[in-house]
Amino acid sequence: MDKQELAAFLRSRRERITPAEVGLPAGPRRRTPGLRREEAAQLAFISAEYYTRLEQARGPRPSREVLAGLARALRLSDVERDHLHHLAGAPPGPPPGPSREVRQSILDLLRRLPQAAAFVTSATYEVIAWNDLAAALMEDFSALSRRDRNLVRRVFLGPHPHGRRLYGVAGDDTFARTAAKDLRATAARYPDDPEVAGLVSELLAGSEEFTRLWESHDVSTQRTLRKTFQHPLVGPVTVNCDALDITDLDQRVVIYTATPGSPSEEALRLLSVIGTQRMDVTG
Repeated sequence: MDKQELAAFLRSRRERITPAEVGLPAGPRRRTPGLRREEAAQLAFISAEYYTRLEQARGPRPSREVLAGLARALRLSDVERDHLHHLAGAPPGPPPGPSREVRQSILDLLRRLPQAAAFVTSATYEVIAWNDLAAALMEDFSALSRRDRNLVRRVFLGPHPHGRRLYGVAGDDTFARTAAKDLRATAARYPDDPEVAGLVSELLAGSEEFTRLWESHDVSTQRTLRKTFQHPLVGPVTVNCDALDITDLDQRVVIYTATPGSPSEEALRLLSVIGTQRMDVTG
């Protein structure tokens, strides 16, 4: 354990976080850049005295549970989390669960694709970032809870408005098979993550189709390169589907584009204007 380097690293990470980022008031008398020590300790669920001793290079070696709390409280990236573990003399093990932190360059990419519907999914098929056109084509994800933004839960357990399983996508059975296979591989990569285990248990309990696919033990997948959405406002929209893997974060960027000059391209242009407003609702 390198107490001096650990102390300096914790201090530098704490000072870069603004109170507003973690939902705390700045207050008129705040002299400390970033968070106060007691605030960081509270967010990490440890005592302020213990955290202070760590920053003063006087504390004992923190446990893995404490390190996990510090990484969460200080909003460390995966690389920073690993560095924290090495400084504490506890080399990191496998990631505790699928990452939900989307790199800023990926968020910028989504915004720079105004003519494409693009979004990012975690290893469990949770939609964790999206652009405006993706929300207009599929659903206003900002209005949903984390639970309801999970596409594998959506396809197997619903809701299925108007009898459509997944935004009216033709070939949703193919997506269901692919998702089940992907989730089995994800469960193997994160065997100790309670969210992954809980999702699998919920799907096994609620869907005979998922249970059948799960028990096949298949992990190979075949991606669909074209999809047709049955949109309630603009009708059918056929798109090319490209998926880009972000290997270090175990995430995927999905990009839907229409063939230039096609009716679907015109439909996407119209959706970019309409946005997520419900023009089919009167009154």
